[in-house]
Amino acid sequence: MTKRISVSLLFLFLTTTSFAQNDYAKLDSLFTLLESNNKFMGSVAISEGGKILYSKSVGVTDIYTRKRATAATKYRIGSISKMFTAAMIFKAVEEKKLSLEQTIDSYFPSVPNANKITVSNLLNHRSGIYNITNSGDYWTYYTQPKTEAEMVAIIAKTKSDFEPDSKADYSNSNYILLSYILEKVYKKAYGEILTEKITKPLNLKNTYLGNRISLGKNECYSFSYKEEWVTEKETDPSIPIGAGAVVSNPTDLTLFIENLFAGKIISKKSLEQMTVIKDNYGMGIFQVPYDKRKGFGHTGGIDGFSSALYYFPDSNVSVALTSNGSNYENNDIMIALLNTYYALPFELPVFKTLSLTEEELDKYLGNYASEELAMTIKVTRKADKLFAQATGQGEFPLDAVSADTFQFLVAGIKIKFALADKQMTLLQGGKSYLFRKI
Repeated sequence: MTKRISVSLLFLFLTTTSFAQNDYAKLDSLFTLLESNNKFMGSVAISEGGKILYSKSVGVTDIYTRKRATAATKYRIGSISKMFTAAMIFKAVEEKKLSLEQTIDSYFPSVPNANKITVSNLLNHRSGIYNITNSGDYWTYYTQPKTEAEMVAIIAKTKSDFEPDSKADYSNSNYILLSYILEKVYKKAYGEILTEKITKPLNLKNTYLGNRISLGKNECYSFSYKEEWVTEKETDPSIPIGAGAVVSNPTDLTLFIENLFAGKIISKKSLEQMTVIKDNYGMGIFQVPYDKRKGFGHTGGIDGFSSALYYFPDSNVSVALTSNGSNYENNDIMIALLNTYYALPFELPVFKTLSLTEEELDKYLGNYASEELAMTIKVTRKADKLFAQATGQGEFPLDAVSADTFQFLVAGIKIKFALADKQMTLLQGGKSYLFRKI
């Protein structure tokens, strides 16, 4: 589920160097810097084999009481909920309560193409069912409780985007329907099934299906930054259910994903099916490349909350992030966490910007092309501000941070100009790309 954050795959590419001592003190400096500049509120954790190596919490749970976040603070995790839902579906398959290949028409006959859509198609986003959060109507009702009948009617009223299993396209609607299937086959509420099948066996004390946010339960409100932190509205959990309404924290999330891959929730055979990637989607899980490693996980976003959870089988390491307010690129935080674990360097962000005159900015203007990315970036100026626009994309502002270096922090983009050579280098996600002025 997402309000402002579209769900997409995050790619973490880096170049391996020799190992050194883990610099967790530098991570502390990063989070102090982020908090003091109103860039991030939330909690993170690094775990290896069930042992927490590092955890950190910054920010507040409520802007009125100013109560500080701690390791016990619980956050809405958005679409990471889908990993829990997918695991429970596989559990139901193992218990012979349903089949991945059965169609969903016996459950939801009103849904377009229900007689062609399988449970498997819902899991890996190959159903063609329209994503309800893409509709403008969604924002007229998302804070109000809805029944199953009402949600199914909303999902069923829009025709399919494509023929089932012909391609893949992310849809929250898939996992809303999967949540109802779980309730039908177990004849219990989703929250009860979650407790019975996952949280109680794994002793996840901070993970459950959310209700209205309660500060008394160590939960927190979410915020967006508009010159100051502003409290976001609250999605009613009855709408996303297992697509985005689970509450948790980084410690529980790392335990969950490590136990998932250890075969303690579902069988190894089921896990193998879950992690088959087709057209960029697994079944409730994504593949996450980092250097030469192949990890798995999911991201999430709902209201002002955002989250990420990754696991790398070769190291038995997991990293988790839960945020209730972000004005910074979470991907860069995840890279910093992983770099620290693997003893690789990372740069602390620079938030102080330089003021340049219009005449000074004009020397950077022009079109720059890259053979590596087969794209062109146009650099323009509006008053005393530089802007960049890549082919087929929207423009974004550039802030000067040092001589010939500009950045767009929200997307983790840095651009370094070499005027004498008529070129610039774009750095993002640990990769660099050379552009030449044309």
